[in-house]
Amino acid sequence: MVKNYSGVRAAPPSKQIQEVQVQDYMTSRNQLVTFSPDQPIGKVVSIMLSKRLDGGPVLDSEGKLIGIISEGDCLKQVIKGKYSNVPSHPGIVADHMVEKVLTIEADVNILEAAQRFLAFKVRRFPVMKDGELIGQVSQRDVLRAVESLEHETW
Repeated sequence: MVKNYSGVRAAPPSKQIQEVQVQDYMTSRNQLVTFSPDQPIGKVVSIMLSKRLDGGPVLDSEGKLIGIISEGDCLKQVIKGKYSNVPSHPGIVADHMVEKVLTIEADVNILEAAQRFLAFKVRRFPVMKDGELIGQVSQRDVLRAVESLEHETW
């Protein structure tokens, strides 16, 4: 009789699922362009064009998130101005921003964020942690994150 004394063999290491969170790919608060409710729409349009933005969070004087302003919100105002023969950018942010803001927590998995983008049909989520705005994540940020993942483990 032949006995095998090679011992117990170690299993090959398995690949771990990559945990990538929103906070890993968001634009952080110190890099984020924000707007104030009393800012003129014309100024917002100029900032968006110069910085190649499609929108951003609106903060009150205490730095609390109170809304979001987007290119679409500004564009609606431009069109209204053309129809009523008013200057092209009348009004202020408070009159045109979206006040019911959908937010996302910093520790949400990036693939869950992708699902939320599809479900809610928005282009950006302000990122919150302990009730404070700490950044913003966009659909493009999610695409960058997915592109960086090892495709066998996601």
